[in-house]
Amino acid sequence: MRIGYNPKSGRIKTDGLDTIDRGFIAHMVVSPAAAAADSVLAATALADGATTEVTEGITNPDYPRVLQIQGNQAGVAGNVVIEGTNMAGETITETIAANGANAVSGTKAFRTVTKITLPALVGAGDTISVGVTDVLGIPYKLSHDTVLAAYLGGVKEGTAPTVTTSATNLESNTIDLNSALDGSQVDVYLIV
Repeated sequence: MRIGYNPKSGRIKTDGLDTIDRGFIAHMVVSPAAAAADSVLAATALADGATTEVTEGITNPDYPRVLQIQGNQAGVAGNVVIEGTNMAGETITETIAANGANAVSGTKAFRTVTKITLPALVGAGDTISVGVTDVLGIPYKLSHDTVLAAYLGGVKEGTAPTVTTSATNLESNTIDLNSALDGSQVDVYLIV
């Protein structure tokens, strides 16, 4: 039996009784800047006894990316609510709990950020900044990891990237290269 593509069914012929779906290799090319703790919102003072809604002074990520928050001192606490859009322009929201002066990452890739709600002040001088991580959004809803290879600056990553997938939420499909992003071109090859 000749093995090949069956245009009538849109499937690939096999030597067995069944046919299988075809796949395509997608090539994602971006040149994202290095991760930065305050690239979306510079350190902003928290208000005493009330949350603060920020809609101005926000810089959108250079590419859809997972965001992080960071307080300036040990006592900073409370939820930061980030609103914006994913790669498809759909509205998304994520809540990230502040943990003192530690950077805390979210899990959703934001294309734009339209509003950030900051928690109330815990101690004098509390601030929170919002920035981007090294985790990039993938422009496909994937049911499982189909990434074949990733390159940074033309060099293949020696360790496979960490890939998170979701067949239902585009913003939950992300890739984190083993190397830190530095503005160099990132090439990702994946089956779609």
